[in-house]
Amino acid sequence: MSDREVVAAIDIGGTKTAAALVDRSGEILARAAAPTPGREGAAAILATAAGLVRDLSADAQGVTVRALGIGSAGVIDPLAGRVVGSTDVLAGWTGTPIVDRLATLTGLPASVINDVHAHALGEAAYGAAQGFSTVLVVGVGTGVGGAFVEDGRVRPGAHSAAGHVGHLSSVYAGSLPCSCGRVGHLEAIASGPGLHAEYQRRSGEHVADFRAVVALAAGGDAHALDVVELGGAAVGTVVGGLVNVLDPHAVVIGGGVAGAGDRWWDALRRAVRRDVMPSLADTPILISTLGGDAPLLGAAALAWQGDGLTSPATIPDPEVIS
Repeated sequence: MSDREVVAAIDIGGTKTAAALVDRSGEILARAAAPTPGREGAAAILATAAGLVRDLSADAQGVTVRALGIGSAGVIDPLAGRVVGSTDVLAGWTGTPIVDRLATLTGLPASVINDVHAHALGEAAYGAAQGFSTVLVVGVGTGVGGAFVEDGRVRPGAHSAAGHVGHLSSVYAGSLPCSCGRVGHLEAIASGPGLHAEYQRRSGEHVADFRAVVALAAGGDAHALDVVELGGAAVGTVVGGLVNVLDPHAVVIGGGVAGAGDRWWDALRRAVRRDVMPSLADTPILISTLGGDAPLLGAAALAWQGDGLTSPATIPDPEVIS
């Protein structure tokens, strides 16, 4: 009997690198993770990633690893297989020919996309958006990112930088400074750190982080309730505008801030409905279903695409919130 065919998937983040073996249906057969040695430079980062894949492959019984898919932090040129931009969290990462290096280190044909794009591809291939031809995916967490997936392929943009949803202007941000150095962007008010800071400005109280704000909202704190609602409205307004521009078959929303509860989601839903054109009012807004596995599964979908064998899983109907 022939071995079960799988691909290897890698998710290289600023603090953690994860790897998995994934079959055609999207089932994760084995996984491993290690701290990303970001301060040690590109060679150490690549060695860590390749080591995880080699260890998983060596330990797996009855499988044949066909290809390698990579989701990586940074601005990634998927055609060149190279990192074209990165923060100093990953020292020396800019310019790294990630595909060539990991193909050599693992002996597998490789392909790469940005980690946020990988998250979106995972949801499109195996998660909430499976079966939709075009999907806008927005993740709201420490930052606000996104991607547009069309017929199972992420559209990276002319400069491989498409999807920076958090750097769209927001009427809710005013003149607040953004992490990119500009002012008035969505990320400054709608990200977890942005909402945490907004609560402290309004209340005059120090709290640990946005999770603490959510807990206070659950307890009825008026400032916290207002801030949670503000965050949902800010994201919803931008999503509504993007729906008007892109006309996707569906939108998927995920990320840590999306776990803020019904008040956040209700505000987001109202804002989307207020801002979309009438003909687009029925565009479904879906809750992300894959959680932290989305980038790995997106990297796996990318690997299957490169091998010409993409075969998404059958996923139950997602929860629709609009």
